[in-house]
Amino acid sequence: MSEKPEDKARKTIDQLLNAAGWAIQDTSEANVSASRGVAIREFPLKSGYGFADYLLYVDGALAGVVEAKKEGETLTGYEIQTEKYSVGLPDVLKPYRKPLPFCYQSTGIETRFTNLMEPDARSRPVFAFHRSETFTDWLIDESKKPGSTLRARLKHMPPLNEEKLCPRKSKQFVTWRIRLPMAVPAP
Repeated sequence: MSEKPEDKARKTIDQLLNAAGWAIQDTSEANVSASRGVAIREFPLKSGYGFADYLLYVDGALAGVVEAKKEGETLTGYEIQTEKYSVGLPDVLKPYRKPLPFCYQSTGIETRFTNLMEPDARSRPVFAFHRSETFTDWLIDESKKPGSTLRARLKHMPPLNEEKLCPRKSKQFVTWRIRLPMAVPAP
């Protein structure tokens, strides 16, 4: 029997998660305390929500989800699906927060990440899966001071005092601000 393209992607995703320090486990043998970061494969969700390809546990609590797709799929259309998985959790599961803050879509070749703690959250390409320690740091920062993500802080940047810049530098900043309209508010 030949291997399905999704299965090939999952094998690669397993390797990538493992390289980032995640312990990979099957649902039938899950032990969320086995490691600081545990990824559980093909986890059944509430009726009507299907299966999550991977649920990500950090320090024993549910924090994220990974949606695996075959190589060549366009991942940007699957952001909504991973968000849906993050709210379709069985009631017995106790996540850090709902919806789950960390959502990935991956083919094993290309990976996109969405941090739902950010304002105007949207996916972006990443080179690798984050380490569980990174998620722990972000969750602690957010619990101590809501709005601590980089994008949240950029939205509250003070206006630039252009009087102290030479005209060329002022023009460069305006050009930079136009390229990042979601991140930097206009004065």
